[in-house]
Amino acid sequence: MPDATSLTIASRFKGPPDSGNGGYVCGAFAVAAGTELRIRLLAPPPLDTPLALEHTATDDLWRLRHLDQTVASGTPAAPLQLEVPRAPPYVQAVWASQHYVGFREHTFPDCFVCGPHRRRGDGMRIFPGLLDSGMVAAPWIPADDLDGGDGKVAVEFHWAALDCPGYFAAVGDAPRTMLLGEMQAHVDRRVHVGEACMVLGWLIASEGRKYRCGTAIFDEDGELCARALTTWIEVARK
Repeated sequence: MPDATSLTIASRFKGPPDSGNGGYVCGAFAVAAGTELRIRLLAPPPLDTPLALEHTATDDLWRLRHLDQTVASGTPAAPLQLEVPRAPPYVQAVWASQHYVGFREHTFPDCFVCGPHRRRGDGMRIFPGLLDSGMVAAPWIPADDLDGGDGKVAVEFHWAALDCPGYFAAVGDAPRTMLLGEMQAHVDRRVHVGEACMVLGWLIASEGRKYRCGTAIFDEDGELCARALTTWIEVARK
């Protein structure tokens, strides 16, 4: 029999209008499981709804379930090994963010992480813009409400911050509908609230409608603090 507990994604943490931001959901899932996971999203995570978190010892698989549907699955994984580019100067991230394509066209403008309709203290307001290198970068000053209780940002919000920059690295300056399919993140050390951080995203590979991207968080000294490998799936046009 599986062990089970419960996890609820508050509506504040939405990505699309009626489902959770993928990075935040994956982060909350990993924190609740208490282990390093490679997480696959299988269905839109519903909001304000208790989700059963189950672990089956026979196959060492974690599942996040809503009624009879598996919303996400998690496979135990070794700590993520990902080659991360050098952080650009902070001023370049600020300049890139000012030219954020999401200001003129955004699929989900109320997204908790990158939605321009969200105010500081409500959304994370991470607006990744294109650099000359083809990567995307954004400044990020974590608000006090992301505090994990010790002056540092809670782990699940690191996962959230590592989500959307991967999307913008995949689409460049031509936004289109994509959904996060898989994510693995590793937090080396948590950044402080109020710290002038930077988030970076870059495209690793693409095949058909599938895009593999890397993302990273750097602290105010330009030191790497967290990284993630994400897979994005482009939604087929009807």
